[in-house]
Amino acid sequence: MLKAGIVGLPNVGKSTLFNALTRSRKAEAANYPFCTIEPNVGVVEVPDDRLAPLAKIAKTNVIIPAAVEFVDIAGLVAGASKGEGLGNKFLANIREVDAIVHVVRCFDDDDILHSMGSVDPVRDIDVITTELVLADLQSCEKQLESNARKAKGMDKDAIKNVEILKRAIEHLNANKPVSTLECSDEERERLKGFFLLTSKPVIYACNVSENDISAAEPNGYVKSVVEYASKEHGASSCVICARLEEELGELSKEESAAFLKEMGLSDSGVGELIRRTYDLLGLASYFTAGEKEVRAWTFVKGMTAPQCAGVIHTDFERGFIKAEVVSYEDLIKAGSVAAAREAGTYRLEGKDYKFADGDVALFRFNV
Repeated sequence: MLKAGIVGLPNVGKSTLFNALTRSRKAEAANYPFCTIEPNVGVVEVPDDRLAPLAKIAKTNVIIPAAVEFVDIAGLVAGASKGEGLGNKFLANIREVDAIVHVVRCFDDDDILHSMGSVDPVRDIDVITTELVLADLQSCEKQLESNARKAKGMDKDAIKNVEILKRAIEHLNANKPVSTLECSDEERERLKGFFLLTSKPVIYACNVSENDISAAEPNGYVKSVVEYASKEHGASSCVICARLEEELGELSKEESAAFLKEMGLSDSGVGELIRRTYDLLGLASYFTAGEKEVRAWTFVKGMTAPQCAGVIHTDFERGFIKAEVVSYEDLIKAGSVAAAREAGTYRLEGKDYKFADGDVALFRFNV
């Protein structure tokens, strides 16, 4: 399972957000730096409004949503790339995840200490970015030295590595993450082999107060993060209130929905963050729907029908014959599988078919 790591400076609400995501109290949330040292890991359901209508068509009460794994990583501080604040350990934790949820404090509260003495989300983003960039520079320079030796022996692969590593080092020296480096698909694939921290996709979670979450306009802190993240990092942002979400996590789904409605909100900020992170990881869902259950299955975008069949069981991929497929929209419009067949939207797909998000499938296989 692909993992998303929750990062940020100390005392910005990472552990509170983690508890809200996982509807648990696994992560200690306290008003001091490094209350999280060992990373907490939680598997989180992906909210999907398409499951209930499918269950109605399939005449089942059993719904199994997709899931994604979140890791609560302790707060980074300036100097982490040199080992400050247990920096080496924390950077290693980030290296093990596939995407980053960067929590940024966008609220004022004199009772909650800020590790840098004041609230300035753009500065905070730069602090974290700089530490990741410095760590990547060290890594790139070591890998450049190794590949340069091989390139002298006319190793074609090493020669290409040297070219892209030199460009990456120049980019990093400008304090820019590798994710914003312009390169070809082949070069991007080659960069993956260097396991650089700043090559990971990022989404910025603007942690606001309970008053700001229901405000008609985002506060000034949020506006600065949205603009800066987009311009400097090519990244998106979303707004959450970690404290409110943690409180909602202790209520039933019905109670949570009623509470949100009272606040004038139609959706949970955490729900949106989970869905956006799922997409950031390059993941999508297809469905199986029968009397036994309706289930969302996670696949990596671009996977073929046999590969998606293998998500259920390796035998399905090994003995794949055909996939019976209908899009969610077409099935809902038709109202039943039989009606979708009559409408011609229920189809047979072969081994080369690439699944789309929302496909409803039944696999034919023979082992």
